[in-house]
Amino acid sequence: MPERSNLWGGTFDITLEMEDQSIENGHGHHYGRSAYQSPLEDEVKQGWLLRPAMDMEMKRKKKKRCFNINPTVLIRNLVVVAVLAGIVALVAFLATRRHHHRPPPVQDNYTIALQRALMFFNAQRSGKLPANNNVSWRGDSCLDDGNGYLNGLEGGYYDGGDAVKYSFPASFAMTMLSWSVLEYSAKYETAGELNHVKDIIRWGTDYLLKTFNSSADTIDKIVLQVGKNSSENCWIRPESINYPRPVIPCSTCPALAAEMAAALAAASIVFKDDHKYSKKLVHGAVILFKFATKGEGERYAGGSDPPSNFYNSSGFWDEFVWGGAWMYCATGNSSYIDLVTSPGLAKHAKAFWGGPDHGVLGWDNKHAGAQLLMSRLRMFLDFGYPYEEMLKNFHEQISEIICSYLPGSHNFKRTNGGLIELNHGKPKPLQYVTNAAFLATLYADYLEATLTPGWQCGAKFYPKDAFRDFAKTQIDYILGRNLRHMSYVVGFSDNFPQYVYHKGASIRDYIKHQSCQEGLRWKERKKPNPNTIVGAMVGGPDKDDGFQDNRSNYNFTEPTIAGNAGLIAALVALLDGSKTGVDKNTMFYAIPPFSMSRPPPPPVGKP
Repeated sequence: MPERSNLWGGTFDITLEMEDQSIENGHGHHYGRSAYQSPLEDEVKQGWLLRPAMDMEMKRKKKKRCFNINPTVLIRNLVVVAVLAGIVALVAFLATRRHHHRPPPVQDNYTIALQRALMFFNAQRSGKLPANNNVSWRGDSCLDDGNGYLNGLEGGYYDGGDAVKYSFPASFAMTMLSWSVLEYSAKYETAGELNHVKDIIRWGTDYLLKTFNSSADTIDKIVLQVGKNSSENCWIRPESINYPRPVIPCSTCPALAAEMAAALAAASIVFKDDHKYSKKLVHGAVILFKFATKGEGERYAGGSDPPSNFYNSSGFWDEFVWGGAWMYCATGNSSYIDLVTSPGLAKHAKAFWGGPDHGVLGWDNKHAGAQLLMSRLRMFLDFGYPYEEMLKNFHEQISEIICSYLPGSHNFKRTNGGLIELNHGKPKPLQYVTNAAFLATLYADYLEATLTPGWQCGAKFYPKDAFRDFAKTQIDYILGRNLRHMSYVVGFSDNFPQYVYHKGASIRDYIKHQSCQEGLRWKERKKPNPNTIVGAMVGGPDKDDGFQDNRSNYNFTEPTIAGNAGLIAALVALLDGSKTGVDKNTMFYAIPPFSMSRPPPPPVGKP
């Protein structure tokens, strides 16, 4: 198939379903056999009935003509017949070619990037892979994870380039993907990826249910991590691992438990039509949140969870607001919204404070996500008393945050190429940029859904398209519209990182068994990775738009599932071919009709 060029000159091979398949999938009309019936069918049937008599008459006429043939007429008739036959054959050929080789519709770059970004999760799967995993160089791996621990810990996702499974970023990734599905399921379906993304989410939540006793009513520990990062002295494909992989449990980790509760709660709404599985997810979320809060956290001073190698929370109060909001959406239980709108909890969460990380959504900072989620309740459900004051505060805060992303704000610097520096020039900036792009687009769509033309940011009024435009500039930068003309999503365009920090992608798939030391030569190899990890978004450039395509420098070239989840959410939000906005109702399906309480009467003055 010929290559198609993207908006910035890159090329990529596109494999699309034929129009016949779209008809089968419900994207076109499906006609029964009668629709193709010839209008001359009755005449044909009559011809069959009269054929004996007609044959006799034809033989008589033929016999008569045989004795009176004009050579000139015969030659002329043969030429005419040949020409007509040629025309008929040509028409038939063109019709057949048009039917079987009709060119597919041209897809926009965001759709192509979305489809590829989803493929990254297929490459990150651990355990026994499904038949449709569709990553040729991946195979079954780490099948013995957690043997003897509950029912085992096979499955889940490797976090990044090393074969380690961290529950914290995996939970955040599943929450973000579920949120994007709940808002934009119609866009996923239009892109042909709804079933795929739901399959990705379920693979993740199935594993999370294994990390604690999800059938119990109370729990006292959850799994923080499986495996150990040993990149310094071991470089090996996940399929070749035969050494013990430690299971690290945790009995005091409120942030992780609340994030896991958020993931299961959000996914329970995604799978609401599978009542049994959805109920299982809700039950798991309930006991996780109970384990996280333990009397609303009075035992804890707001410190961090016990450290893992890389992912330990710096605080848990924001996860309480984030997890509680998702718990309310999944269950409709008012105790959760009572908790998350408590002024004391918001104060502990520093939800309304400034600081350098204010408004930076990531796996360790949920403030902005929680505030937008709570604002959604206010914008679409209009709760009023007794929640209005806190919901209004959340709404004002997230509006201020979204305004801070715009070019006119001085809250965040930008590189010369236009990338917003949400993590202030530190490594791996793209994971935060994609989350901000998702929030900004979602905010614009909330304004659209409530017939709000725009928002006042300081002294200037911005139309809602300004927030979407910000998101586009950032995603376009990631896809290649930058000073290096490089796509930071592997496999998108013809200029992308070739030396991705990823053990599986850097070693030939025919290498079945090798030691840790033997594998190091693949890490130090000067040639590009033999396997293309399609759809992986790498860490990204530095504050000067510089980038080192170096397999040994994970700050530049390592992808992560948390980063890709934000990219996927932003990409599907930006799809606008169908002009389909957010789904206003599905997220609230479990919330009962709200009867507004009357505010208490003013205090009676003393006589």
